[in-house]
Amino acid sequence: EALVQRRQEGEPIAYLAGAREFHGHRFEVGPAVLIPRPETEQLVDLVIDQASPGACVLDLGTGSGAIAVSVARADLHMTATDRSPESLAVARRNARALLGEAQASRIAWHEGDWWSALPAGAAFDVIVSNPPYIAQADPHLAQGDLRFEPRGALAAGADGDRKSVV
Repeated sequence: EALVQRRQEGEPIAYLAGAREFHGHRFEVGPAVLIPRPETEQLVDLVIDQASPGACVLDLGTGSGAIAVSVARADLHMTATDRSPESLAVARRNARALLGEAQASRIAWHEGDWWSALPAGAAFDVIVSNPPYIAQADPHLAQGDLRFEPRGALAAGADGDRKSVV
């Protein structure tokens, strides 16, 4: 009954179930992270198809780790950042669940805002991100599933430009 009530209030099914399928795998999700979208799978496919074997890939704003974990499954070297410790905890759990402890430990996780989370001199062959891009006042943020997702992962300043909130 509690789940039915939460759904009637509009909470996304992925949050009620605690998981969402992405790139053929079940990822843990919850209010700390965005629900992975099917179109982001295209981004993962592009990285995997275009990156050289053994490339070092950076995922800025990893959230649930859907991009980082999916790319790591292709044996590319992954580094992922997020400013939310809660998001990084979800991403780490997803990595351990989907990759196993040994492969998951090869992903370098860094807490902090974008580039500031990285050690000086870090270099990457590919940088990937699905950053916030919706204007803070966009009415869609008050509708549907978006009402329940972390606002900071969706909205990026007055005009949707991340520079205006950093």
